[in-house]
Amino acid sequence: MKRAWTLASRPAGLPNDSNFAMVEIPDAPLGADEFRVANGWLSVDPYMRGRMNDAKSYSDPFALGEPMTGGAVGTVTESNNAEFPVGAKVLHMAGWRDSVVFGGGKTPPPGMPPVKLPDIGVPDQHWLSIIGMPGGTAWFGLLKVAEAKPGEVIFVSAAAGAVGSTVTQIAKAKGMKVIGSAGGADKCAWVKELGADAVIDYKSGKVLPQLMAALQDMGETGIDVYFDNVGGEHFDAALATAKEWARFAICGMIDVYNDFKAQPMQYLPMIIGKRIMIKGFLYPDFYAQMSEFNADMAGLIQSGAVKGRETVKDGLEKAPEAFIGLFSGENTGKMLVKL
Repeated sequence: MKRAWTLASRPAGLPNDSNFAMVEIPDAPLGADEFRVANGWLSVDPYMRGRMNDAKSYSDPFALGEPMTGGAVGTVTESNNAEFPVGAKVLHMAGWRDSVVFGGGKTPPPGMPPVKLPDIGVPDQHWLSIIGMPGGTAWFGLLKVAEAKPGEVIFVSAAAGAVGSTVTQIAKAKGMKVIGSAGGADKCAWVKELGADAVIDYKSGKVLPQLMAALQDMGETGIDVYFDNVGGEHFDAALATAKEWARFAICGMIDVYNDFKAQPMQYLPMIIGKRIMIKGFLYPDFYAQMSEFNADMAGLIQSGAVKGRETVKDGLEKAPEAFIGLFSGENTGKMLVKL
């Protein structure tokens, strides 16, 4: 019997344990061209909160009572498929469960088909972090969406999170100046260790005064790029400190995922006079450029310029706890579940 987490009810505000239910699914013999994957690592990500609502979005909502999906890495344990032999490592989107069967005409979960991973000398879990979706989101958002250049000033919100910490490291490796925002002394210290030129603690006071002070200490007049993972007060502070022709790459707005309160927009008119470019983007937008990302990021990892850090919850039972923890800042780096 395999086990899987389902969405038992749609949350109102912050999800809680009652919104999830674990079910058992009988195993069945493999058919022609099918292969079975035992999951070793599962990813939980903020975007999953939107899929818990019964509302049209860029991705279909989770169906009540059906196994949930998300990034996962596993090992093929049984196979009738020559392309996926026993022992192969596989990256796929059938997370939130301990095993899954692919192939034989089965429709894979939305997002991407299962991919047999190349051996490039990185730990399995890195395919869910720095060389996976979070790493690709950071790389594409910074270099392709915002078109950040050496010498420019980059402001990154949630800089201690999976995406933000990778943005910080890529930006420094590419010769940029970085101001990171994180919550609490420990996270701020880690972002500084990653190479950020300045770090502000949003839990210690308002973002805008701290951002202005950081710019002054660096001898800078404003920011060239804002990489947004948070929205809210961070977004408004970025507008207030943007240089002319600044570019904003909007990756996420975790500040509003559970509470649809009105957002501060005091400095919104700055978009006009400063000719600010604001662009939202999604990781799948760049599938055609994945080989470029893989090659560059592999080099950055192997050189030590980009390092992964994970907050790990042990056991499938901990998946809801890991997911809920994202919204209180429990994670430093990527939040993962190890099976």
